[in-house]
Amino acid sequence: MPAGDPSRAGLCHRPPSFWVCSGCISCSSVPAHKRPFGFPSWLARSCLENTDPRTRGRGIQLLSQVLLQCYSLLQEKEVLHLVLFYENRLQDHHLVIPSVLQGLRALSMCEVLAPGLAVSVLKAIFQEVHVQSLLQLDRHTVYSIITNFMGTREEELKSLGADFTFGFIQVMDGEKDPRNLLVAFQIVRDLIVKNYALGPFVEELFEVTSCYFPIDFTPPPNDPHGIQREDLILSLRAVLASTPQFAEFLLPLLIEKMDSDLQSAKLDSLQTLAACCAIYRQKELQEFLPSLWSSLRREVFQTASEKVEAECLAALHALSACLSRSVLSSDTEDLLDSFLSSVLQDCRHHLCEPDMKLVWPSAKLLQAAAGASLRTCHRITRSVVPLLLEQYTKHPQSSQRRTILEMLLGFLELQQKWGHVEEDESALLSLRAPVCSVVFSAMTDPSVQLQLVGIRVLTVLGSLQGFLSPPDLELVVDHLLRLILHEEDSQSSEAAMEAAGSLAPIYPQIFSGRMVPRLGEELQSEREEEGSRAPRSLQQRCLQALAAVSTHTSIVRETIPVLLQHLRRVQKGSEAGNAQDVVSVCQSLHRVALQCQQDAESCWYYHQTVVPCLLAMAVQAAMQESTHPLQGKALLEEEALAAMVPVISAASTHLSPELAAQSVSHVVPLFLDGEVSFLPQNSFPCSFQPFEGGERLEAQRRLVALLMAFVCSLPRNVVIPQQERLLRELLALSCSCNCPFTATTAAKCFAGLVNKHPAGQQLDEILQLAVNRMEPGLAEGPHRTQALTLLLWVTKALVLRYHPLSSRLTDKLLGLLGDAELGPVAADGFSLLMADSPDVLHKGCHADVRIMFRQRFFTDNVPKLVQGFHGAGPDVKANYLKGLSHVLNHLPKPVLVTELPTLLSLLLEALSCSDRVVQLSTLSCLQPLLLEAPQIMSLHVDTLVTKFLSLASSPTMLLPYKARVIRALAKPLDDKKRLVRKEAVAARGEWFLLGSPGR
Repeated sequence: MPAGDPSRAGLCHRPPSFWVCSGCISCSSVPAHKRPFGFPSWLARSCLENTDPRTRGRGIQLLSQVLLQCYSLLQEKEVLHLVLFYENRLQDHHLVIPSVLQGLRALSMCEVLAPGLAVSVLKAIFQEVHVQSLLQLDRHTVYSIITNFMGTREEELKSLGADFTFGFIQVMDGEKDPRNLLVAFQIVRDLIVKNYALGPFVEELFEVTSCYFPIDFTPPPNDPHGIQREDLILSLRAVLASTPQFAEFLLPLLIEKMDSDLQSAKLDSLQTLAACCAIYRQKELQEFLPSLWSSLRREVFQTASEKVEAECLAALHALSACLSRSVLSSDTEDLLDSFLSSVLQDCRHHLCEPDMKLVWPSAKLLQAAAGASLRTCHRITRSVVPLLLEQYTKHPQSSQRRTILEMLLGFLELQQKWGHVEEDESALLSLRAPVCSVVFSAMTDPSVQLQLVGIRVLTVLGSLQGFLSPPDLELVVDHLLRLILHEEDSQSSEAAMEAAGSLAPIYPQIFSGRMVPRLGEELQSEREEEGSRAPRSLQQRCLQALAAVSTHTSIVRETIPVLLQHLRRVQKGSEAGNAQDVVSVCQSLHRVALQCQQDAESCWYYHQTVVPCLLAMAVQAAMQESTHPLQGKALLEEEALAAMVPVISAASTHLSPELAAQSVSHVVPLFLDGEVSFLPQNSFPCSFQPFEGGERLEAQRRLVALLMAFVCSLPRNVVIPQQERLLRELLALSCSCNCPFTATTAAKCFAGLVNKHPAGQQLDEILQLAVNRMEPGLAEGPHRTQALTLLLWVTKALVLRYHPLSSRLTDKLLGLLGDAELGPVAADGFSLLMADSPDVLHKGCHADVRIMFRQRFFTDNVPKLVQGFHGAGPDVKANYLKGLSHVLNHLPKPVLVTELPTLLSLLLEALSCSDRVVQLSTLSCLQPLLLEAPQIMSLHVDTLVTKFLSLASSPTMLLPYKARVIRALAKPLDDKKRLVRKEAVAARGEWFLLGSPGR
């Protein structure tokens, strides 16, 4: 085309690509005023005047492709001419139509489309195109054109009235492709939701969509479009449940499908019914209520499917809620009341037969209806609860009473849903006395299972504020106390404690004034008396109960002094040598601490009361150790100190920075300078110097564990006074102390502080000092184990925060794997590096833990482990295998499955290692690979079977995997092949018998 051709004037602002033409665009076959651009006539003659429809189609196809690329650049006049041109082409040969539709799709996206053109285009499509005779892609193009116009030209399309709806019905009628159906369903929903006129075509629109209900679609294998059956179900349900106008047609269809033998049809119908009830009113449901109830009742009474039962109950709930929402006028029938009367008539009498199979289906139906609204709850509760109370009295057997009480529990939980009990609305208040009588009777019954249900009912009653009177509350506390302290079955005792913990924050005065003093008295008298029953069991229950009820600030202020006073008696009493009593108290204190963490007031009270008290008792016990060896010794045992650590830690992690700074200003000087003035009862016989040398101070040095619990739990933004001095003291103690417990806690404390220390010169100096102390200690001398412990904890602290020195320390640890003395300990140290530590260096205590540190450690160090294994002597190879298995065991499972194949040969060799830890760890690594990557493992079946048979000669090796293997073998029990099922049964039988006598 010549550069100066005047026919390009209409396109002077178009990009050059507009004119990449093969000489086949023309419009000379249409009138001049309908020609889109001033294309030369030779193009018209060569294309659109061609008698071959394929040639004409290629010309329009090229134009359509150009328009799809640059429709946003067109001007209004150009769009007008193009629309008229394409409308004219809709009358052309059917081979041309797909290209014309592509062009119209491009024009439907133009913002400069003149008013009226959208209507014109759609009318032309509706009149000239038989859509369902087109290919799938071309039908999808038509839906796209309609969708585009509905999104941008809504008012214009609405001007068509019901003609637009009728036209779309014709377009969609007979559609079968799921890709197109998703778009078509969305268009129908938009027609309804955006209030397009449906006119007399409501039934036709319903028919054209409901013919697909229920969806029966199975996507082909390797479907590239990713359309699932559930997508179509939800899309169609959104259409059917979008308007009440469909009700008269849809509800009979749903009733019919509910009676189907196909479970999928039942489920889809029930879920659609529930969705419809969200927008229906009484008038839509009135005619069909008896049939709907009949179908729902029959399904719940007869079905063996839990899914169908659950959906039936959900549909009944939705029906009742829909009827509850309707506003009644004076001359209309109360459909809700009549509907609930039918439900009660068909279900209520079954509640009188607690041994019959319909009792629970009936109770579930009644509870589903009752849970729909406050009105339904009152209506059904008023009828059912008196009947259940009467039946409880009539049936003396514990099993029957348990069933009745469980049904009563369900209705009471529904009452709990609606909150406060109003005297003028609730039928329950009039039944207060018989309800309480039944519950208290159940709690005194010899049957443990009945007691447990009674406790659950009591908890619900207590949550209904205004239901229990003060005398009833006193009886509640007395019954709970009796079960907690004197019931032989631990299930009832624990359930009573849990109930007390739930009710205590609702009634703090009655629990702090009645239960806590009684528990304190029992705790004190139990230590003074010797009974026929083991005293420690009752003592344990008292301690657990005191912790359980500490769920309110006022109660915490009562229970904490009781627990601390008991701990003092343990320290001073005749049984002071038993550390287990200290552990029991600390476990209760720890539970209280966790319960206080969410309340700032309770948290600070707990911290300033418990932490100084524990420190004071421990310091006093340490000072008395040299002069009175028996007094307070229990507090200094490792077991007792280890139990105190989580108590102090939990009391410190949730402090505000201001309060934490206030507390740390006292605790750190206590350990560095012996400043005991803030401790209660601080008249000690000598000075407190835990970092000084000498054997007589060994007991004091053990208390570094408590320092660790405190300072390593503080937020990172809390400044620790004299931190550099403290770090140096901890470093010296960890390297020189002969007591393993003290050396380890000092190393952990040092590591915890290093992990949170801000980067900079001070940290570098401290770390260099630590390296200088560790290297000689690791080389030789009596403290090699202590030096290795310090190395492990410092390495972990640095690995967690991605510190550059961590790689150097890790290399030093790898080098120790070849050491005959320290190698096994160093190998176990890899588990410490990868595992979560319970007391320090975890996120709960504000440690600096970077994401994916395990993956990074794996990437950096596993190649070194493999290399070291191949170069190591036979006597230390096991150390490398153990270290490798520990690293792999702590990797996230998805990462493990992807990385294990490259290490499989090494793991198979590890199965031959004589070290039991290596064997167990390796089996744990292989187990996910066997499940997730069977194609890889199948290449090594012979080796695996040989190794497993060798291990199986020692049944104790396999016992840790017994439960896991039995669960895994449950899947092939349903295999379609009989031989597979047979072998699975035999294998499971062998594993069930593993560990039994004679095996």
